[in-house]
Amino acid sequence: MTVDAPDLRTAPRRLSPDAYLRICRVALVLLVGIVITGAAVRLTGSGLGCSDWPTCEQDRFVPEAEIHGWIEFGNRLITGLVSIAVIAAVLGSLARSPRRSDLVSWSWGLVVGVVGQVVLGGIVVLSHLNPWLVLGHFALSMVLVFNAVVLHHRAGDHARPGPRAITPSVRRLTGLLTGLAVVVLATGTLVTGTGPHAGSREDPIARLPFTVREVARVHGTTVVITLIVVAALTLAVRRHVPSGEPLQQAIRWLIAVVVAQSAIGWTQYFTGVPVVLVGLHVAGATALWMVVVKLRLLTTDFASATSDESDARQ
Repeated sequence: MTVDAPDLRTAPRRLSPDAYLRICRVALVLLVGIVITGAAVRLTGSGLGCSDWPTCEQDRFVPEAEIHGWIEFGNRLITGLVSIAVIAAVLGSLARSPRRSDLVSWSWGLVVGVVGQVVLGGIVVLSHLNPWLVLGHFALSMVLVFNAVVLHHRAGDHARPGPRAITPSVRRLTGLLTGLAVVVLATGTLVTGTGPHAGSREDPIARLPFTVREVARVHGTTVVITLIVVAALTLAVRRHVPSGEPLQQAIRWLIAVVVAQSAIGWTQYFTGVPVVLVGLHVAGATALWMVVVKLRLLTTDFASATSDESDARQ
């Protein structure tokens, strides 16, 4: 009895774990990029460069030859690239061999988040840059970055050494650091929402009902507490985690980001919050959040590989 060979033209194409990891990396980079370009829109006063949505103006899809309109419109175009990357992440999770349900779920989380960003972004424009909605837009961006970091981390399970025992003190400190990072981000957005960079050159643009000095003092206090926890975590990791482990590398990244972010934050406060430094501070806040999430994942990553993944390695 003869067995017909499979028709390669109709056989479903499968993605290797390495190929899918690359897709997740691209999606993560683009999602971080859209946070930074969104900050550029606000800091250049281009938030109402396109005063309508989804078109730029009521009768025009693209802006006229005016720099602020093109900055806002360019940010919208980059959102299109993000959408393509997110769709690729979903399709890739379905085509990955072996397929894993957790990767499928986290990739769909990106889709939900991007749709929410698009809708909320439109509401922000139509509300004439309501500061609370602007802060909500940034908060949703951080949720998306969290989702993308988790997806990228889990997609790389096959390429990472198996999880080792982590001391309870290290685990507790990363949990505390994650909570503090949320507070630091929240208080930092209050500072920017109160500050002079309203997002548009048009007047009047509402600001939050606080004074910069008050919210900056609260933000600074949370930063100091965070620095203390970072120091304690660094000592605990260096004492209990062997060199060369992924957790050691993540700690080095944490120290670098915290030092740079603290220097930028204090400098911008005492120099009148110049636009360039504020932009760097937003980028640093995003990087800090990514590193903190990665640290937490590395210290809680005790789940064994799925049976399908284990079978694939054999």
